[in-house]
Amino acid sequence: MTNTTNNLQELHVIFGTGPLGKSAARELVRRGKQVRMVNRSGKATDLPASVEVVGGDAYDANFTRKITQGAATIYQCAQPEYHEWQQKFPPLQAAIMEGAIANQAKFIVGDNLYLYGAPNGKPLTENSPVNPISRKGKVRAQMAQTVMDAHAKGTIRAAIGRASTFFGPEYPLSGEFVFYPMLAGKKATMYGSMTVPHSYSYVVDYGTGLAVLGTDDRSLGQAWITPVLPAMTQQDLLRLIQKEIGKSGEPGAQVANRLMMSFFGLFSPGARETTEMMYEFEKPYIVDSSKFETTFGIKATPVEQAIRESIAWFKAHPETAHK
Repeated sequence: MTNTTNNLQELHVIFGTGPLGKSAARELVRRGKQVRMVNRSGKATDLPASVEVVGGDAYDANFTRKITQGAATIYQCAQPEYHEWQQKFPPLQAAIMEGAIANQAKFIVGDNLYLYGAPNGKPLTENSPVNPISRKGKVRAQMAQTVMDAHAKGTIRAAIGRASTFFGPEYPLSGEFVFYPMLAGKKATMYGSMTVPHSYSYVVDYGTGLAVLGTDDRSLGQAWITPVLPAMTQQDLLRLIQKEIGKSGEPGAQVANRLMMSFFGLFSPGARETTEMMYEFEKPYIVDSSKFETTFGIKATPVEQAIRESIAWFKAHPETAHK
């Protein structure tokens, strides 16, 4: 294992090399940190040259303890396949947390809003009641409680960063269902209602948010909703994308409802798991990130800029288009 960065730099270790982990890595490098990323293959693309990528089994606590030696902060951005959360997610996070405990590193968990369940017309905040109505929400709630309990006992110093529905560069679902089709003059694929407001998280903002939580001790012992974009309807989002692409007319969309997703779920484990999350798109789903924004002085990227950057990335990476 080679280290291409200055040994005097503070080491931050990120488990998971997906778009969220990569966004956090870029922000940490920008802040002058030494970054090591961990996945199974030991390979990843589109990262700063200073980032070290190491392969290994994150389910193995012996491995996680070894690979995180000397780390100031560890970020949990890894996850199993969507349909394997119940069986595989808790032991994965537990093994990674063991590395943080053993090496007395801060532990920053990448999370979402599933544990809150349906907002029932109220904006979601960190103080919203934990009321999961999905299998995956129950898994997330249990995992988050385990982390916060460990922090309360003094076993670990931890914080949780939460985000809403993602879109942005590298994020495969937004590419496959929205950006690549629209760039090709085809219809996007959306879910639920096109006319109710929904809060989105820009992938880059989430990476910045995790980096902030991992480098500012004010974050510890709490959950934080990282900056979200102003709520907009799915139709509004498509209009903004269409405008930025430079095409006229009302953007078209194929809209899948709950019944359709249930049918697709007969053939696709991913679609089957998506069905129970349809409530996020059937009624208003508005998220309030003012606690993070007020505490750390960081707001979401302006939506037009976020869309412009996303389009530029997907244009520059046509090889990742869904075949």
